[in-house]
Amino acid sequence: MPLPDGVTCVLAPNPSLLTGPGTNTYVIAGTIGPCAVVDPGSDAPGHLDAIVRAAGSRGIGHILITHGHPDHAGGAAPLRALTGAPVLAWSREGVPDADRTLGDDERVVIGDRTLRCFLLDDSGALFAGDLVAGVGTVVIAPPEGDMRDYLASLNRLLTLHDLQMILPAHGPSITDGPALLRSYLAHRLEREQQVLGGLRNGPTTVATLVAQIYADVDPALHPAAARSILAHLLKLEHEGRVARAPEAQDGEAWALVPSAQP
Repeated sequence: MPLPDGVTCVLAPNPSLLTGPGTNTYVIAGTIGPCAVVDPGSDAPGHLDAIVRAAGSRGIGHILITHGHPDHAGGAAPLRALTGAPVLAWSREGVPDADRTLGDDERVVIGDRTLRCFLLDDSGALFAGDLVAGVGTVVIAPPEGDMRDYLASLNRLLTLHDLQMILPAHGPSITDGPALLRSYLAHRLEREQQVLGGLRNGPTTVATLVAQIYADVDPALHPAAARSILAHLLKLEHEGRVARAPEAQDGEAWALVPSAQP
């Protein structure tokens, strides 16, 4: 897949329904100094050895974690033990042994290059973690995932005027990053309208909404889809557009607030 100069992708051996072909670990090298590693992925010894080989004789100066999911951060502590590089995380949630957290807009120096909020300044390439995917969309799963925060993050990235390429944690790189972000926002708003439409005829459960909205999707993915539908409902509840209804036979039901009828 297309990558900026000096960036290598090492695919972690952890393919699954939710990780696609596996987790992309990125090794960033400048023309001088040690490399940085973004999301070391799994702790499989062979994968960690591949990361060290990709860094070569320059070695590794920083281990950066976009978020604390095990398929991203699981290899952080073992890689630190191998290299002595500190672990810098966006937050300590899921990464309790991070050496420190990164501040908003903090710059990390990688030789003669800088990384700001996981945006490689000299190429406009964003290391996006799970915010987007190279193929399809991502699952927003409450309580960890919040649809309001997620949409705000997508909108904030659109304010990065130097953003060009997006390097996701799963799947191939995206050469037109802003276009992908706009398509993600449009997709989420379309899904929100489908949720509201599904409630038009009265109180409805998440399971019923999933069966209606994801009828053409592999049933094995329906549990993940249910989490995303719940995330939409919680957002709409916060906005006063839907409310919880009396329990139905197949679980908690939701209903439109009268003023929000489509």
